[in-house]
Amino acid sequence: MSTPNRTIFGGLHIFDRELKRDIWRNARFTILLDENTFQHCLPTLISKVEPLQEADFVEVPMGEECKSLEVAAQVWQTLLESGADRNAVIVNLGGGTVCDLGGFVASTYMRGIRHINIPTTLLAMTDAALGGKTAIDFGGVKNSIGHFHPAAVTVVNTPFLDTLPPIEMLNGKIEMVKTALVADETLYNNLVATDGVLHRQVTATARIKNRVVKADPYDRGIRHILNFGHTFGHAIELHANLPHGIAVGLGMKAAMYLSTKKIGLPEEVFNTYSAWLKSQFLPFSLHLSPFNLKDIEQMLPLMRRDKKNADGELRCVLLQAPGATMIDVTVSDNEVRDALLKLFPL
Repeated sequence: MSTPNRTIFGGLHIFDRELKRDIWRNARFTILLDENTFQHCLPTLISKVEPLQEADFVEVPMGEECKSLEVAAQVWQTLLESGADRNAVIVNLGGGTVCDLGGFVASTYMRGIRHINIPTTLLAMTDAALGGKTAIDFGGVKNSIGHFHPAAVTVVNTPFLDTLPPIEMLNGKIEMVKTALVADETLYNNLVATDGVLHRQVTATARIKNRVVKADPYDRGIRHILNFGHTFGHAIELHANLPHGIAVGLGMKAAMYLSTKKIGLPEEVFNTYSAWLKSQFLPFSLHLSPFNLKDIEQMLPLMRRDKKNADGELRCVLLQAPGATMIDVTVSDNEVRDALLKLFPL
């Protein structure tokens, strides 16, 4: 019997029923988690999902630090020492970094075993834990080593969001706004008009991601729209040491600025987004400073490493209007410099 590849939106009681199906009868579960999810999420998970009560667990470092070859090797070693075979199932309980790492380990252990994603952050629920991409960082480049290895099941349990600090909620909401901007104008308008995040908005965003992934599972065409803001954002994240969502929010502003110059995005759309982004940043002390030319020259090589580039050219996703994009638009170094110099003031 084949393993399902589905997203569960209805809560942990539905996940409990899923793991009691015959296809999981011989499964031996190992839960991958970090310090936060060990404390805040694991007790709820094992109290409500009976088949996981006898699971092993492996704790990994928090954040991007866990996405290394060294940490992956430690998890492989633990699995080997525990006697894990091809019936082993890795259950990733955490944010996007835990899901990335656990998916990568699962894709390589014994030539590939099943894994389950239980995202605990808003960013992971609506983006990072969906779509089948797994990766670790290598050579100073985010997600440079990895596979397409979809989770057998992804469980979106929004009560886990109650454990998150406000900055983590903002990280996720920015990624939700990104998804809506490129695919659903109505959802975008609802998100920027709503304080906080509603369960139905989480579900709607995740379904958009799943729909785009289904149309382009190996990221060779239309799935590129989900990279909107990320060519700039990843470089900003690494250079300025900012959280991923915050950096992507700035990256989207830079991409929208270029969109007004190159493909006719109405300035009203750019101005409205810029005002919304500023309003979201105001409650936080993010220590954001304008980029000077020295900063930008350090960021350009980071942008050139982006996987969507080709033939030595920088390529970005640009926006014609909410819900309408152009992918693989060639962007010059001078256009990048202009956009980054115009990011501030917010």
